[in-house]
This record gives sequence, structure tokens and C-alpha cells, in this order.
Amino acid sequence: MAAAVALILGLALAWFAGIRRLLNRSRLVARSIIADPEQHTTMDARGAVRSVQAADVTLPAGALREIWTPMHLERLARTYWRFLSRCTLGVIHVSYDESSRAVVLLTRPFVLLRFHAPDYEMDADRGVVRWRIARGVLVSRSGHDGDGYLQIEVRRCAAVDPETARVHVEVEVANFYPALASAVARWFYSATQSRIHVIVTHGFLRSLARLDLEPSVVGRYAATEDRGDVPDRSDRSGT
Repeated sequence: MAAAVALILGLALAWFAGIRRLLNRSRLVARSIIADPEQHTTMDARGAVRSVQAADVTLPAGALREIWTPMHLERLARTYWRFLSRCTLGVIHVSYDESSRAVVLLTRPFVLLRFHAPDYEMDADRGVVRWRIARGVLVSRSGHDGDGYLQIEVRRCAAVDPETARVHVEVEVANFYPALASAVARWFYSATQSRIHVIVTHGFLRSLARLDLEPSVVGRYAATEDRGDVPDRSDRSGT
């Protein structure tokens, strides 16, 4: 566990520098304002963490119509992983296989977090991609293959005006049992891993102002773009 503590502290500077570099480049197409709930990060008596970071993204109405598709929901999910890799200068990246997604430090077998393949939901007003937490160095044993998950949710809001739309984007981690809190102390987890997660997620949310959505590695919904097919709750393939 000392190695995990050193890892978190050692990567913090790289994360901060990487996020600043990402946010200072590229032309902004939209506007993204952080809008976290008041109690954005909590830990219950069992040690389960729930953390929600959010932003209101204002963008041209035509642009929203173009990207409100299952394919672009999948691309949004991939963009999250791309941001994580870029802001850590490639030290952390995501490895894919048919049944899981692994957040890897440099190379296997150093898997920080392993998720099951994602579930998708989408309708005219809401899109959700959810990865259920499997295990990993950062997950305590009590959280292995439980009901924990990482989720990105996008909801349409009332239009600003006929030419301007707004969406609310939330990144939520729920029922996550951090190994660091179990092995060291809750306050230490809150001051390190939890704080870094919030900073990185805020960086990702702000980066959405560029509307630069990365093509999916898996491309499950690429063929559905023209038909506008909508994934149902049982769909567990893709990004």
C-alpha cells in the first residue's frame, strides 16, 4: 500500500501540468461551467464513496442536434479515457478487451482499476454510459465486483434561445471502496486520491467546450449514426 500512496503523490504533479496544457490549447466551440452539487463527494459508514462532478455546457443548437446520437455518446465515453491518458502524459492509459476496460499504469499487470464493459442508455433527453467496477489496485477487496460504478450522464436542458442549447453533464463514481482509505485513513484518501479525481474530472468537463469527441476504439455504434438507433439498457459493448 505504500507503493499506492507514492504512486498517487508522484502522479499529482504530472496530472496538474497535463490538465493545464490540455485546457490552454484548441479553439473553444462551446462554453462549459462547473456546476457540482453542494455535497459532491461523500463517504458512508461502510467506506463507500460517491463523488459527482458536473458542468453545464452551452453550445450551438445545431451542434447539439448533430451529436445527439448513440455514436457520439460512445465517443464522449472514449473522450473521457483519452483525457485521462493525456493529462497524465501517457503514464496512465486504458486497455481494452471484450469483457473489460483496464486503467493501467504504464503496462500490465499494473492495473489501477478494472471495469466491466460499459452499459448504454439513451433517449431524446438523456444519455448514460456506465462502467461497473470490477477490481484493481485502487479498489479495496470489499469493493470487488460489487455494485460500484463510474458513469457519465448527459441531460438536455431548456434551450437558452432558438440558436443556443444547453446540456448538463455529470461524471459520477458511486459505491466505490477505495483501498487507500481502508489501508491508511479516510482523511488521507480525501486529501490525495479523492482530490486528484475531482481536479481531473473538472478538467475533463471543461475540455468539453471544444466539442472534440474522440472516435471510439471499439466503434460499436459507428454503423448506427445514419439510422439513429438507440441502445437499450442491456447493451454492454462499446467504448
